[in-house]
Amino acid sequence: MSHWLIVGASRGIGLETARQLSARGERVTASVRSAAGLAALKAAAPQAAPLQFDVRDAAAISAAAAQVRDPIDVLIANAGAYGPQRQSSTDMDFEGALDLLSVNTLGPLRVVQAFLPLIKRGARPRIVLMTSRLGSMSLGGTVNVAYRVSKAGLNKIAQCLADDLKAEGVVVVALSPGRVRTAMGGPNATLDVRDSVAGVIQVAESLTLADTRRYLDYRGEELPW
Repeated sequence: MSHWLIVGASRGIGLETARQLSARGERVTASVRSAAGLAALKAAAPQAAPLQFDVRDAAAISAAAAQVRDPIDVLIANAGAYGPQRQSSTDMDFEGALDLLSVNTLGPLRVVQAFLPLIKRGARPRIVLMTSRLGSMSLGGTVNVAYRVSKAGLNKIAQCLADDLKAEGVVVVALSPGRVRTAMGGPNATLDVRDSVAGVIQVAESLTLADTRRYLDYRGEELPW
């Protein structure tokens, strides 16, 4: 039995990840932002140990990390947002874009830094930063600019963390769950959340130090940076 920390588990991919892992008997610690998120987590994964914090709030994250005593084997940094309605290169909501960067790009890094001592003590420690194919610098398109930038930045953080932590045996990857039918992905997305999460878990379980610094999708296939 491994100890998994799922960050952003109040709905969608994070909630389903906590549910699937709990259902098969893994030890799960999961974070939510609100009382409503806490209720959803308790209903879907009653065995999971809850934490409550916003990934924008470094002090709250540190306080939550202080509540966890046991080593963490796998961290899945899943909390994220879509961002403002106006986010094109010619019409940008700059305040909304900055907030999105705080959530999607710096939020996972705040979490990693706060929980890193516990992760380093884990068995085969692995950090999975949930990104998007839209973060690929090689992908064309001009919509969702702030979201794309936030995920491209997260990809660079994944590379830097991987380089910094490799000598200590910590695996770090950027992983895209695909376009999933969730509140963020929308009803027309091609992938069911259960299938995406099953793939994410399988990829996370299979990671070794040879995989660190990779950019993968939920099937384990390589994506271009």
